[in-house]
Amino acid sequence: MGGRVVVGTSGWVYGPWRGVFYPVGLAQRGELGFLAGRVSSVEVNGSFYALQRPESYRRWWGETPEGFVFSVKGPRFITHMKRLRDVGTPVANFFASGVLALGAKLGPVLWQLPQNFKYELDVLAAFFDGLPRTTTEAVAIARGHDERMVGREWLQTDAERPVRHAIEVRNPDFATTEFVELLRDKGIALVVADTAGKWPFLEDVTADFVYVRLHGDKELYASGYTDEALDMWAAKIRTWRAGKNVASAKAKPGPNLKQGRDVFVYFDNDMKVKAPADAQALAARL
Repeated sequence: MGGRVVVGTSGWVYGPWRGVFYPVGLAQRGELGFLAGRVSSVEVNGSFYALQRPESYRRWWGETPEGFVFSVKGPRFITHMKRLRDVGTPVANFFASGVLALGAKLGPVLWQLPQNFKYELDVLAAFFDGLPRTTTEAVAIARGHDERMVGREWLQTDAERPVRHAIEVRNPDFATTEFVELLRDKGIALVVADTAGKWPFLEDVTADFVYVRLHGDKELYASGYTDEALDMWAAKIRTWRAGKNVASAKAKPGPNLKQGRDVFVYFDNDMKVKAPADAQALAARL
């Protein structure tokens, strides 16, 4: 059996999309609903820059159809400023900020490391061990929030569900067998990131799902994908969905899964309004 594939964009609030992808005259509050009628998922990237509020997550939940998926980007305060050290309270604040208000629409949490973050086994292992793996665990962790969240916290879940995590690395230090094996041991997905050659391109499957970010294969954040490129990505996604592996250069391939793998794909080539069309074109191939 194959897993589920969702394809979407990284974010949805972009001025250049207005009048090009979004119709002229469409109110900004209607943009998420318009996009959600054309793709099956979106990355929440505002959460990378600042903690969002429960009412925002509930509003987004209400503006999207049943089965829609939100992947949520972890705060840069944790990844870029604290650099994964001493982050118990910041992680609690993040999960208390309303992430769980997405209910069944919550997809993986994305953790993006900065380019100058080098591989440190102990730091990474400790961070991974402190992450919740279920919504119930997330609520328990969220209860450890600090005073800044008082009066704006969300400390409940409507059901026991898995909480998945994916990590995107941007330093060549991470291109090692040891790192791949660490992720497999912890059940963290290694993001397959297409970055026009700027950052490492790693395709090792390390979890029961695959997370893909397509930033542009010719020009970072800008270039669109040709039909040939989309065909190539569709073939890889079918392989992952079937529970198999594509070529892996850093470690032995992970085990094939009879039940298949879920695959989450996000286009981040938004500067020239390429992301929405590319997402729809790839989804059509699948």
